[in-house]
Amino acid sequence: MALKCDKYSKNTAYCNCTYNSCSRKGNCCECLQHHLSQRQLPACCFPKDIEKTYDRSFERFIEVQS
Repeated sequence: MALKCDKYSKNTAYCNCTYNSCSRKGNCCECLQHHLSQRQLPACCFPKDIEKTYDRSFERFIEVQS
């Protein structure tokens, strides 16, 4: 059972995820858990142009930060 995020509205306003059908949008705890389990980082770790590619791998993050 998923917990209701008490900061959902605030989180949603700042979430830059462009995957519109994402059920975790605004629920940072679930989002982070999901992406880490897939060896990825969430959209908020990437600039807009990179986030749109949906390549959220650790390797892409390192490349962007280098």
